[in-house]
Amino acid sequence: MTDTGSTPEDRDLAGKAMAGIDQLVDSVHDKFIRPVLLIGRSVAFGFIIVFAVIVIAVALGVAVMRFLNVYLFSGHEWASWALLGLVSLVAGLVVWRKRRAVPTRSATP
Repeated sequence: MTDTGSTPEDRDLAGKAMAGIDQLVDSVHDKFIRPVLLIGRSVAFGFIIVFAVIVIAVALGVAVMRFLNVYLFSGHEWASWALLGLVSLVAGLVVWRKRRAVPTRSATP
């Protein structure tokens, strides 16, 4: 067998270099890539939740209107719409009452 010229010191040097590169890649991943992935995942799940809530709210609204038209105000569709309008008005007034004023910025720097 012939000696390929690699001494234990050369192999140790290569191992240290690879360990340094591995540590650099891990550091970059932990400081930059992971937060970007977490933000992207949060935005994606946020969109999914918002659209699911919108779909459920519309389906619930349609179901309530059908129930009112068929069982409660049969033949008087205007009453169902008036009740829905009254509920929407009350909900809007409650939300309007809960609002808070935005603090004003001072003009001087």
